[in-house]
Amino acid sequence: MSDFTPELTDDHIAFVTKQPVFFVATAAEGARINLSPKGMDSFRVLGPGRVAYLDVGGSGNETQAHLSVDGRITIMFCAFDRPPLILRIYGRGHAVLPQDAGWAELAGQFTLLPGTRQIFVIDVESVQTSCGWGVPLMTLQAERETLSKYHAQQDPDARLKKLGTRTQSIDGLPLRVQSHLPWQG
Repeated sequence: MSDFTPELTDDHIAFVTKQPVFFVATAAEGARINLSPKGMDSFRVLGPGRVAYLDVGGSGNETQAHLSVDGRITIMFCAFDRPPLILRIYGRGHAVLPQDAGWAELAGQFTLLPGTRQIFVIDVESVQTSCGWGVPLMTLQAERETLSKYHAQQDPDARLKKLGTRTQSIDGLPLRVQSHLPWQG
């Protein structure tokens, strides 16, 4: 049985803050549905009706493209331990890049990681919980360090130059380009 609430409760917040992985889904008309796993201690609850996550550059930037055109986003957490539970946050989101007003205050909620590209802010429209009985029991062995190591070894100027060429999503939707690195102010 599913339960819906208009915002995150204290029990929801306790659940999501202990999960090591979450999944992000977005879509835009005429584009592929994008679904991405996230980890690296990158999710924050800003309040019962607002959440955010730190985005590190990886294979693409579909979430930003979809949110700029459509705005809809679903975030899913599931327990891989006991008790079983699936929690989905439905909302509307937008990207905050290092050059944007409000970046410094928002970035202060996170430990910035090598390769930090943007922070996605989501206004919660509803929260759904369901049983999770079909989710397997698994144990977290360790976080992967590969992505952080990759970004840490890059030349900052070369990275910005490369990012400047990425102006479209894989489906041709426009992207806002990161103009400077988070620690450049």
